[in-house]
Amino acid sequence: MRAAELREPGRPPAVTDREEPVCGPGEVLIEVLAAPITPLDLLCATGTSYFGRPATPYVPGVQGVGTVGDRTVWFATPAGMTPGDGSMAERAVARAEDVVALPEGADPVAVAALGLSAVAAHMALTWRGGLVPGERVIVLGAGGVVGEAAVRLARAAGARRVVAGARSPAARARARWAGADAVVALDTDDVAVLAERFTEAADGPVDLVLDPLFGAPAAAAARALRRGGRLVNLGGAAGGTSPLDSATLRSKSLRVLGYTNNELTARQRAEAITEIARRAAEGHLSVTHETAPLNDATRAWQRQGEGTASGRIVLLP
Repeated sequence: MRAAELREPGRPPAVTDREEPVCGPGEVLIEVLAAPITPLDLLCATGTSYFGRPATPYVPGVQGVGTVGDRTVWFATPAGMTPGDGSMAERAVARAEDVVALPEGADPVAVAALGLSAVAAHMALTWRGGLVPGERVIVLGAGGVVGEAAVRLARAAGARRVVAGARSPAARARARWAGADAVVALDTDDVAVLAERFTEAADGPVDLVLDPLFGAPAAAAARALRRGGRLVNLGGAAGGTSPLDSATLRSKSLRVLGYTNNELTARQRAEAITEIARRAAEGHLSVTHETAPLNDATRAWQRQGEGTASGRIVLLP
């Protein structure tokens, strides 16, 4: 069986022949159709994450899409977080509770590209953020997979206005393509300057900020929130700390909420994946992505880590 094998933390995986995976109790064998290279895969493979140094060698891939019998399924694995192999192979095993049957017509590549990133965007907006129709929303990091999905999902949920924040010209272009009403350039760490841009772009008090960045962008977006507004943080791509000041929090009685997919029950995650796959099948949800054959996994991994890919790379065994 062909697979991408990570042999040393901090180095890209190499494609090699491996023995066929064997199912343990409560596991199912999956014929892999599509395996995305995600930020979590890259993080775990460094050996410096909070999960610790992974047991090597192992096959990376914390999620994927494949078939079990005549069913197309999405599945998750703990590869890189606990000993064991993941999705970047011709075949993989997963716990039965981590396998979700997809609706008819779901595109395996589109669902793989969306995956848990879209789950995070969907649940952070709705379950955690409480988005209701008619509200104004700021989506930070809108050029990434989470942010791009969040722009589309906020629109679908009836947001009155969606303002996107993104750093690079390419990321801002992706945010516009996703349907943002206005796009703010995050090309400075000056909180006052960014806050003025957000306030002007929002054209009124903002109800909800979706924040996978933290750092200066979060502090600036918070200043555009209305009294009682909400900021949901689900990442720290711009910094592990933020200059979010006490006066802003107290004067507006803001609510700052944390979100992680790890808090979801298996049922919540399955329902979210099913909803995302349904929207994708109907043509209402997608993110920028490209595909690469499994045999090119080494270079694809490097490009994803360098940020030179066109969105998320999905490996095709």
